[in-house]
Amino acid sequence: MRGPVVLRGEQSRSDSTTDQRLLDSRGPSDWVHTDPWRVMRIQAEFVEGFGALAAVPRAVTVFGSARTKPDHPQYALGQRIGAALAQEGFAVITGGGPGTMEAANRGAKEAGGMSIGLGIELPFEQGINQYVDLGINFRYFFARKTMFLKYSQAFVCLPGGFGTLDELFEALTLVQTKKVTKFPVVLFGSEYWGGLVDWIRTTVAGNGNVSPPDLDLIHVTDDVDDMVRVVHDAYAAWEAAH
Repeated sequence: MRGPVVLRGEQSRSDSTTDQRLLDSRGPSDWVHTDPWRVMRIQAEFVEGFGALAAVPRAVTVFGSARTKPDHPQYALGQRIGAALAQEGFAVITGGGPGTMEAANRGAKEAGGMSIGLGIELPFEQGINQYVDLGINFRYFFARKTMFLKYSQAFVCLPGGFGTLDELFEALTLVQTKKVTKFPVVLFGSEYWGGLVDWIRTTVAGNGNVSPPDLDLIHVTDDVDDMVRVVHDAYAAWEAAH
């Protein structure tokens, strides 16, 4: 017996017990990298995230490229979007990194709103940007994704790369399958997103791989006020249902 696990035959042979390994400080440190120990780290990330974000007011997550430079028009747009959401009483959540994420955090902070960054341990993009008031660094993408979804009332996606696309399609899947309630996904920038949306409508929907109502889950816009309206309407609908 090893706790709740039963081992027989060759599987049962061991030179030490769990207590012995726990109390013995000698030997290699490889044990901290084993899968069972990772479960504790994963649990700790969820506990830390839930604890830090429990009191966050209504919020919107803004995604976009970490590669956007401060002098790029997309950076200024991110600031405008962050400020507009803050002025409407929404906290702004981003991935906490540079580029568009920094811009949205900066816009929210400078407008007097709450600026939140949920970072991820990567070989690059290290650290939380300076405009974040509440920041958490995660080891695991799936723990971080849960926080984005649990504490946001909407996603706003500016032009971005694989990370932005990953979050976009995960949100759409969870809304489509009703794992989350009404959750608007706003794609900001019709020129950037237009080709993707056209492909979804003509090829994906055209082959019957999504239903016509699924297409309504995506809202494409180039107008900040329109984005705010979509977010407000969805939040009002959510409040009415609760």
